[in-house]
Amino acid sequence: MSDPFANRGNRDASIVNPRGSGTVDGTRASGPTRPGRAGDAFLIGEAMRGGYGKADILNGCTLAVEKGQIAVIVGPNGAGKSTAMKAIFGMLNLREGSVRLDGQDISALNPQDRVRAGMGFVPQVANVFPTMTVEENLEMGAYIRGDDFRQTMAQVYELFPAVADKRRQNAGELSGGQRQQVAVGRALMTRPKLLMLDEPTAGVSPIVMDELFDRIIEIARSGISILMVEQNAKQALDIADIGYVLVQGANRYTDTGAALMANPEVRRTFLGG
Repeated sequence: MSDPFANRGNRDASIVNPRGSGTVDGTRASGPTRPGRAGDAFLIGEAMRGGYGKADILNGCTLAVEKGQIAVIVGPNGAGKSTAMKAIFGMLNLREGSVRLDGQDISALNPQDRVRAGMGFVPQVANVFPTMTVEENLEMGAYIRGDDFRQTMAQVYELFPAVADKRRQNAGELSGGQRQQVAVGRALMTRPKLLMLDEPTAGVSPIVMDELFDRIIEIARSGISILMVEQNAKQALDIADIGYVLVQGANRYTDTGAALMANPEVRRTFLGG
């Protein structure tokens, strides 16, 4: 297998980011982890408050998911859905609240160390290295591992057979749905305990959306927790164990996906009737 890190920065500017416009500050050192709290969910971002500059986007929202569950965040544009995901992943410093995963308070960890703690994050855009092949993208996902990751790669190819057929093709040449599969596959290469997906079906056809949701269900059944922001709210809540409706950075409704779908006020206000 080729060296996954050999000369990559010279081949794809998205890695070295010469414009310095990325969200993550790679120089921020992590603080210590602390014990979680009795009765914690597998993941909980509790009473989170924070934003950009002096403005708060999150206003005390709480998101939680148990092991192997699918949690879906929905709400109107500007509700703070993606901001909440960034806060949980450590891309946004919280002014109040905490993030706890698998019995540990990880609020002081930077994003890189949250990956090592078991988080995988797939952003909505710019989530593949376009000038690298599919296989090289997956190899990059294994950067934190020191073991033989070929078995994990085989599992990713089994989960996404359309991607397997294009493993030697540059990711930038794939369809939008296939690029999303590559992005999810790369996150799975870290062997995460929690997989976070920001708008995974944005811009894909209904057929591809259904296929992606089927794969997300399979991933959850393997024991990996899923936390997902999704614009296709009805379809996402249909597969959700728990759903969160955010409005202005706060929890408006929290219930099972089925209960939210059956709630007439939620349907009228947030799901289009």
